[in-house]
Amino acid sequence: MAKRVLVVDDEKLIVKGIRFSLEQDGMEVDCAYDGEEALKLATEQPYDMILLDLMLPKMDGFEVCQHIREFSTVPIVMLTAKGDDMDKILGLEYGADDYITKPFNILEVKARIKAIMRRTSPNQPKKEKSKVIENGDLKLDQESRRLFILGREINVTAREFDLLEHLVLNPNKVYSRENLLNLVWGPEYPGDVRTVDVHVRRLREKIEANPSEPKYVHTKWGVGYYYQG
Repeated sequence: MAKRVLVVDDEKLIVKGIRFSLEQDGMEVDCAYDGEEALKLATEQPYDMILLDLMLPKMDGFEVCQHIREFSTVPIVMLTAKGDDMDKILGLEYGADDYITKPFNILEVKARIKAIMRRTSPNQPKKEKSKVIENGDLKLDQESRRLFILGREINVTAREFDLLEHLVLNPNKVYSRENLLNLVWGPEYPGDVRTVDVHVRRLREKIEANPSEPKYVHTKWGVGYYYQG
């Protein structure tokens, strides 16, 4: 089944170029040119990926991302013309999985999309490992990419799932932020280690009863993060 992508940008030439390129790869592409239209489409039908510009009419990309995260864990990649690191970090804070700074190479965009889709596809063949990881009251279903704590499903984004999965598979092993960025985001990822901090903080807010006194994802001060099994 063809992957379905929503491209959101008020610059119609950019949308046209991305749409043409993705359709050449067999993807189905819907387009929106303002925040309200984007949110309406994302509410009405499921997507495998959303490319979301930051600066939009009617509702900016931060707001759209925040609203989508209230009902969906679809991978969201922010497109921003700004070089300000704070915009990138804010995008992650609002629930984006990744960001690409304009001007960008369409080949980079396609490569990033395909990498995220490979990671998030529930039909990916797994290496020789259990499809369900249970550790105390935490359960990770690797096939459906769903997280449960005390039997209750917790909605996490693709990146949050990847990060937690890696830590759970390696309990009590401390990883530096640089290592996690390389292992979870990949060696070609252009972001910095603050990306890891943002995702750990968001993850704790979702899975910890008291994020300031974590039960699952711990900090080894001056070193990095680890999962306590």
